Amino acid sequence: MKKILFTHSYFYKFDQKQWNTKQPYPPLGTIYAAAVMREAGYDVSLFDTALIDSPEQIIPVIEKENPDYLVIYDDGFNYLTKMCLTNMREAAFRMAEIAKQKGIVVVASSSDAADHFEKYLAHGADFVIIGEGELTLKELVSANEKREIDFKEIDGLAFKEKAEVIKTSPRQIIKELDTFPMPAWDLIEVSSYKKIWMDNHGYFSLNIATTRGCPFKCNWCAKPIYGNRYNSRSPQKVAEEIEYLMKNFDVKHFWMCDDIFGLKPGWVQEFRNVVKSKGLKFKYKIQSRVDLLLQEDTISALAESGADTVWVGAESGSQKILDSMDKGTTVEQIFEATRLLKRNGIRPAFFLQFGYLGEEKADIEKTINMVLELMPEEIGISVSYPLPGTKFFDKVKDQLKGKSNWTDSDELALMYKGTFSPSYYKKLHRYVHKVYRRKQSLMNIKSLILNPFNINKSKLRSAAALIYYSPMSIIDALQLKRLEKTS
Repeated sequence: MKKILFTHSYFYKFDQKQWNTKQPYPPLGTIYAAAVMREAGYDVSLFDTALIDSPEQIIPVIEKENPDYLVIYDDGFNYLTKMCLTNMREAAFRMAEIAKQKGIVVVASSSDAADHFEKYLAHGADFVIIGEGELTLKELVSANEKREIDFKEIDGLAFKEKAEVIKTSPRQIIKELDTFPMPAWDLIEVSSYKKIWMDNHGYFSLNIATTRGCPFKCNWCAKPIYGNRYNSRSPQKVAEEIEYLMKNFDVKHFWMCDDIFGLKPGWVQEFRNVVKSKGLKFKYKIQSRVDLLLQEDTISALAESGADTVWVGAESGSQKILDSMDKGTTVEQIFEATRLLKRNGIRPAFFLQFGYLGEEKADIEKTINMVLELMPEEIGISVSYPLPGTKFFDKVKDQLKGKSNWTDSDELALMYKGTFSPSYYKKLHRYVHKVYRRKQSLMNIKSLILNPFNINKSKLRSAAALIYYSPMSIIDALQLKRLEKTS
């Protein structure tokens, strides 16, 4: 029986911003692929890089497992892997080179590998999978063992033949997601993740995917793995996996890591009904769009099935910028959805993006004012990032010759010519966080005065933090003024 060692290139410790949150999730896409290959009769194992310190730690694992294949299969459900961070790319190269030196066949599958397959082939990979990877991997390993099929006949593949790089036809997207086996959760050392969560947050969360793909056309968002098609698992299958994870790992919180949760008409309502019929009690967070949340009873159905946090791609408080992004949503919908979420006891959270082409000072101010008026429970701020394969990338690619990737997700470098300098946007990120936290502090002080018997540590810490955020936000505002003048 041929042995396949799976790994992935997302080292949380190489991304200090993410590691500081202490909210690591297992590589879901990786263990999906492992489950498919095990079902096909292969002996699979996993080298999970999420919580380790160095790609060199794979050496004793390779020596122990003695695999025939090393498959560097990144988690396509983790939006951070779309950003093609150079720390992770270099870690993938190193693991590929280590395996190659030992005569192991190396296969890479990730957004970055799909965008830069020539680089991966030059650093030890024998094959790069482009697009949805499970069936391509199964066909590839089978063909390699039988030596009967020309690799050119396998869709979704890049490889070298002599000195020539061959890229085959695109792989068709899998529509029937219920045909996949349950991810190989037994390969994950779940207790390591649980300890980090419990020590830092007092609860534990695991990740689940209910869909693949996204049909919307935001012109800055790349979809090299699952594409613009949208396919869903059945609510029954999702509930069965939740039930399994709750029983086996004592977990009561989940991140539904889809690009868009519950887009299929009636899905959220059916999921609520299945969860209730099974008597399952858990909380979960999702990513969605404000226009979808406003359809029928979507928000109330989310609340009834356990949703406690909804992240939306608000992006900007300027309609001009939303239209430039081809976002397809309105500022009014952001306001309406946020208020409705709060009324239903769900925490709204905003993804925000600064520095998009054409953004001016007035647009930035509209975004800040929107945040301070609506006060979502959490905010995540970035500057626009040109991802290969997008219209946005095509507009700025000629400016990316010096730098086209961030080292880690906290670099926040504007890699093309924006309205202001890269240092301005770096400071803007810090400033918005501070004015947001300052208002949170003021709100919690007011709450403590009006309800002195409803005191908790979180509110007290936030109230006390006004001493820091108030002067620091003023200092940042002055520094932004200076940077604006020098831009």
